[in-house]
Amino acid sequence: MSEMDELARRFETDRPHLRAVAQRMLGSAAEADDAVQEAWLRLSRSDTSEVSNLTGWLTTVVSRVCLDMLRSRAARREDSGEAPEAPAAEQTHPESEALLADAMGPALLVVLDTLTPAERLAFVLHDMFAVPFPEIAEIAGSSPAAARQLASRARRKVQGRDAEEDRARSRTVVEAFLAASRSGDFAALLALLDPEVVLRADAAAVGFGANSLLRGAAAVAETFSGRAQHAEPALLDGEAGLVWAPGGTARVAFAFIIVDGRITGIEQIADPADLGGMEVRVLGS
Repeated sequence: MSEMDELARRFETDRPHLRAVAQRMLGSAAEADDAVQEAWLRLSRSDTSEVSNLTGWLTTVVSRVCLDMLRSRAARREDSGEAPEAPAAEQTHPESEALLADAMGPALLVVLDTLTPAERLAFVLHDMFAVPFPEIAEIAGSSPAAARQLASRARRKVQGRDAEEDRARSRTVVEAFLAASRSGDFAALLALLDPEVVLRADAAAVGFGANSLLRGAAAVAETFSGRAQHAEPALLDGEAGLVWAPGGTARVAFAFIIVDGRITGIEQIADPADLGGMEVRVLGS
């Protein structure tokens, strides 16, 4: 089998995933097919001999293609003053569009169309495909903190929540999580965590001994139970979180994703550059 044949075989293996990413970002099966085809063209013209994670590389490529398409779509609307396009279920490829609408819900498709291209990128990649914020930041051309903010704003819009009320609820959940962690109340931690919660740590945090990735409420609760004695509540770019800040300097931050009162994701951030680019306001416990 030639090198190109092997590349094509690997691409076909990833095609369903790439198409799912593109459809959720674009809301259109026809446009998703175009984006996936463009990803193949770029792959066929690229030297990927040093690429260790081809699926991740292709996800990045198709996401960038989709982001460009969303920006072009938004620019056309601004120039013409036209309303947002109809939901995907009303466009071409009726069978594929119906499957997409069934998977995401017609209401979500409509709300996604009100997001900015960058918000939609961050929300879809992080909340639907669990792509870490540093990778989203590279695609969007922003910092991880900015990518986190984009996803947070998009999540509030999707769920129809008031920003200030949402922050107040999130702070209550985070403070309850901190209290349960300090006291070693495993049951309380489980009650606050979504069953499918994901804990991610950046490379710097892993260097301190953290696990790079943990999934599931039990594993995450076990990690935090009886710990976080020196963590303090904080606002991270305006969002409720925790921080370890000896001497007043943030060394490790914990950013939370909270949906319907439960923690669905925690990002452990220790990279000095990311912390330096984040607005951290320690609230005290």
